[in-house]
Amino acid sequence: MFLDCYKGRRVLITGHTGFKGSWLAAWLLSLGAEVAGYADAVPTTPSHFEAIRLAEHIRDYRGDIRDRDAVCRALSDFRPEVVFHLAAQPLVRLSYDKPALTFEANMLGTLNVLEALRACPSVAAGIFITSDKCYRNDEWVWGYRETDHLGGADPYSASKGCAEIIAHSYFQSFFGQDGPACATTRAGNVIGGGDWALDRIVPDCARAWAAGQPVQIRSPWATRPWQLVLEPLSGYLWLGAHLLGARQSPFTVRGQAYNFGPAADVNNTVAEVAAALATHWPGFVSESDPNAQAGVKECTLLKLCCDKALAHLGWKATLDFEETIRFTAEWYHRFYRGQGGKQEDASLLDFSLGQIAAYCNAAEQRQQLWVK
Repeated sequence: MFLDCYKGRRVLITGHTGFKGSWLAAWLLSLGAEVAGYADAVPTTPSHFEAIRLAEHIRDYRGDIRDRDAVCRALSDFRPEVVFHLAAQPLVRLSYDKPALTFEANMLGTLNVLEALRACPSVAAGIFITSDKCYRNDEWVWGYRETDHLGGADPYSASKGCAEIIAHSYFQSFFGQDGPACATTRAGNVIGGGDWALDRIVPDCARAWAAGQPVQIRSPWATRPWQLVLEPLSGYLWLGAHLLGARQSPFTVRGQAYNFGPAADVNNTVAEVAAALATHWPGFVSESDPNAQAGVKECTLLKLCCDKALAHLGWKATLDFEETIRFTAEWYHRFYRGQGGKQEDASLLDFSLGQIAAYCNAAEQRQQLWVK
């Protein structure tokens, strides 16, 4: 996979204790990489990070992403060859309660990682993950392209747009052909096992149904480009392989931005996600909560155009919506054992790695370039 370019390499992930970061770390371990992570804390209880006992298998640095000296010290100590920057304040609703924290973590955190890369000569490639919400949302029906306007009405979206501007300023000003090869990525809404973040439909369903309760849905008709967490991670890893020079592209990859999302026809509402999950939890239901969004502005229609990733990298999504839901439900059932919250402590790392292997098998059968 990925032309074996991560085998034996030192890879650092900021935000490795989070949902996406912990899955990325597990995947990199399976690829033979030496993995380190930098984060201030484990963001939720439970968490995928703790469920798979990831701290036992990687070098675990702790510090605030807003602390530039601490970020630089971690990179100087580990001397990574590749850096994936995921550390962020990732929640739209929380950004209304803590706007300053959101801007500081997402903007200043990105700036600090860029400064750390400037001071760390071992780094050959940097992949900066922002969000599909970095685009100024005009509620149009076609997918947003990498050249569309950045921005957002809510603090979270605005902070991600700012992070993109900061990153590309550094790419052009400081990271020429002699510096690390870097790019930014913008992914659609990810779901999968091990996510317990607040105000997300899948964790809300898992928590409620595992406790035998109905789930409250805030925005049933909001439409998102849902995808299994492994889908954009495969894009990040494949982009990293290009930045490292493992595969040549006729296009310039260094300094670019890429969308990673599902096929154009995979756009489902929150209500449809809950209904699909409910087929794996017979007897459990969802209820609308009309007051949950009071005072909070969030886009209702959001879609990405991923043609650039296909043209430059040969990347496209692997799974359909039903497969994505099945992978997700199976992980939570393994965690809870179907017994209302009883935690599965043993072998969840093996189960997660098994899901990665199953996903890779599906990608190989569908002739994805990164798995050949």
